[in-house]
Amino acid sequence: METFWITAAALLWGAGAGLLIPRAAYRLSVSPDEPWRAACPAGHAFAGAGKGWLGRARCADCDSYGPSTPVLAAVTAVVCVVLAAAVDARPELVVWLVLAPIGVLLATVDFTVERLPDVVTLPLAAITLGLLGVAALLPGTDGSWRSALFGSLALGAFCLVLFLINPAGFGFGDVKLALTLGAVTGWHGWDILIAGTFAGFLLFALYGLSLIVARRADRKTAHPLGPFLLTGAEVGVLLGSFAS
Repeated sequence: METFWITAAALLWGAGAGLLIPRAAYRLSVSPDEPWRAACPAGHAFAGAGKGWLGRARCADCDSYGPSTPVLAAVTAVVCVVLAAAVDARPELVVWLVLAPIGVLLATVDFTVERLPDVVTLPLAAITLGLLGVAALLPGTDGSWRSALFGSLALGAFCLVLFLINPAGFGFGDVKLALTLGAVTGWHGWDILIAGTFAGFLLFALYGLSLIVARRADRKTAHPLGPFLLTGAEVGVLLGSFAS
């Protein structure tokens, strides 16, 4: 019965949080040399200085724009439910549920403009390690904060090397995202970090190959890596939770 209520709460949380993502995804989906969007496609400015970041991609004067609100709400809800079903009542579940909507936001932006904004990725690494530090102090937790810290540094360093070797094929935004994903997967140990990272790169390779087979891309076409690294990290969390 406890598992049922945890899963139901995760479903409501994921759906509700997903409703807040579309406008932020629209505003952040710009090239690096452009400022964050401050108006809808019709030119209607968002209300108030610094306001209008959360909610549906819709204004009072025109139709919807940006990513689909129902789709993002559904995706976020599914991610949260899957995590809740695997992690159950462990304290780290709260951390994963906080990170899930942000991961969906980053994946949406990366798919749209092949960019992972620093304004999200850099604070996210610090927030993740901070929340995991709190979770590690609570009874019933199943992970190591020290392992998460070293995992963050290790995966960040690994991705930095890949960026230095091939900056045209590996974005620096992926390096910054790796700090968070290394902490998330490293929480469960080095084997889970390796498995989650491998899963992310494998999914990325399969995605690129499927586009080539479908003749929608060629071998030189660039693709966003972030969404697949995020998915791989979730695979790692699931593996770590089921193995414990």
